Amino acid sequence: MAGHSAFERDAAAEREPSAVDPDEQALDAYSRTVAGVVDRLAPSVANLRVLRATRRGRVPAGAGSAVVLTPDGFLLTSAHVVAGRDRLGHATFVDGRELGFRVVGADPLSDLALLRTDADDLAPAVLGDAGRLRVGQLVVAIGNPHGFAGSVTAGVVSALGRSLPAQSGSARRMIDNVIQTDAALNPGNSGGALVNSFGELVGINTAVAGVGLGLAVPINDATRKVIGALMTYGRVRRAYLGVAGGSRPLPARARRERDQATGVEVIEVTPGSPAEHAGLRAEDLIVELGGTRVHGVDDIQRLMVADLIGAQVDVLVLRRGEPLRLPLVARELD
Repeated sequence: MAGHSAFERDAAAEREPSAVDPDEQALDAYSRTVAGVVDRLAPSVANLRVLRATRRGRVPAGAGSAVVLTPDGFLLTSAHVVAGRDRLGHATFVDGRELGFRVVGADPLSDLALLRTDADDLAPAVLGDAGRLRVGQLVVAIGNPHGFAGSVTAGVVSALGRSLPAQSGSARRMIDNVIQTDAALNPGNSGGALVNSFGELVGINTAVAGVGLGLAVPINDATRKVIGALMTYGRVRRAYLGVAGGSRPLPARARRERDQATGVEVIEVTPGSPAEHAGLRAEDLIVELGGTRVHGVDDIQRLMVADLIGAQVDVLVLRRGEPLRLPLVARELD
């Protein structure tokens, strides 16, 4: 460049090829993170077409998404995506493969279901821990909204510790520690992956709660147990007491003596239930179950695990303000 003016040297430099790859220039750190997550997880997310049997053959019954759990064909999705008797269908992957699936088991009370396909070379997602998420953390949703396969949206964790009501027959419970995100979710996203910036599966997208608001069932110790039970038994066993109740403040004296603000007031006792056999009555105030303090209905739900079925536990209630301990044997929830 000797003998050339500074202007001429700068113009020549602009014409020279850039040492930086144009694709890299176009991707900032955020974009690279999202694109990297999609590259890792897209092969693990399937688009579902659900079918049901009729007299005229099998007809469409819905659509959704699913996430690969194991190379040999286990997929995880939302229970409501495959709700109904004898559901099956087709799972389509980003490599173009279309595989038939059947429902191994579904648990409406956690809104999780396990599917099985005939494959031995699928790409499983890496399971993360939703308990380590923080509000404001980047998350990516991958699914099949409105039938558009492999769609991706990104956002942040808007809130943690939300609860989502679930029902199976007459049984109702709350799904705890639901993840709230502003990553756009639409019909068809249910059953799809919610992934952190490390490419780990931290949730299963389960519901659209409103404009710009989505919810996901967390991947944590509780849901891992649900997945294990579905894989082993095809169902989740839960204990059953047979009471309907609601949270109520303890009387002033009991509040002072127990250093406990609330318990669960029994509103109704189901005839023939373990609660009736134990002698619980309407207006009893449950403050302890099996040695664990009960502050609200959610506390009782958390205690209704398979280990409690057939075991005798003490229920401590306040009846007309006086403590009363009753032996109770829980049954399995039908």
